Amino acid sequence: MKVKKAVIPAAGLGTRFLPATKTVPKELLPIVDVPSLFYVVEDAVHAGIEDIVIVAGRGKTAIEDFFDTSYELQDLLVKTGKEAMAKRLDQIQNMANIISIRQKQAKGLGHAVYAARPAVGNEPFAVLLGDEVMLPTKEGAPSVTKQLSDIFAQKGESTVAVMKVHEDDVSKYGIVAIENEQSPMKVTEVIEKPSRGSAPSQWALPGRYVFTSRLFALLKDLPPGKNGEIQLTDAMTAIARSEGLWATPFVARRYDAGDKFGYLQANIEQGLLHPEIGPRLKEYLKILSQSL
Repeated sequence: MKVKKAVIPAAGLGTRFLPATKTVPKELLPIVDVPSLFYVVEDAVHAGIEDIVIVAGRGKTAIEDFFDTSYELQDLLVKTGKEAMAKRLDQIQNMANIISIRQKQAKGLGHAVYAARPAVGNEPFAVLLGDEVMLPTKEGAPSVTKQLSDIFAQKGESTVAVMKVHEDDVSKYGIVAIENEQSPMKVTEVIEKPSRGSAPSQWALPGRYVFTSRLFALLKDLPPGKNGEIQLTDAMTAIARSEGLWATPFVARRYDAGDKFGYLQANIEQGLLHPEIGPRLKEYLKILSQSL
């Protein structure tokens, strides 16, 4: 039951970051000096994923170009003393096979995941949202996808990451209904962005999943749900009621890089940890806080 394939839906228009995303995919907006999508791919690679299917839309060929080999760039990085970045790029290009699939119509997250079926086939697979960055809390710690894959290997059933959110924020996420709060938690239903009063819990889905291939059959015949879209959460309810679905809290530093505040938060925190600019940024923030 090893998970060797992953799907990264990256077809969104990035309207919250316009006008920047008019020509640059939001997934390639940098966190300091590394595109957010780079971190997502690393998350998968560190879980032993071999094939990564990126589901992109029109105007996002830059994503394919980023993960392609650029001999000129590699040479330039080495010559300018950026061997560490050159090594990171080289590792990603060689550790995983990047497969690009076009989502021709924007019909929801469920539709985007279903578009990856030809490349995934009948194998279990992970799904990682392209604007959700989750970094290990310390060097050598397992990635979130690795944490899920380990539980999947034990249970043999689909497994998703969850985090507890404030009751005022439940309407921003898919929310799971669970039988008990002992991890891993048995999921009975998944509701897409419920109102505060109708949420079955405060356990939210931040964008990391591992599914059996049964999900594709459920998505194929799934009618449009909330907002007239094919909702991944509806298929998750169906799989919970048939094969079984588990949820587990995860250990990681999580940033919603698709949200302006989350994106800035990621840049500040990663900037403070950056060996080149960290000390200067820390001093600047101290001075700035005193002057405001």
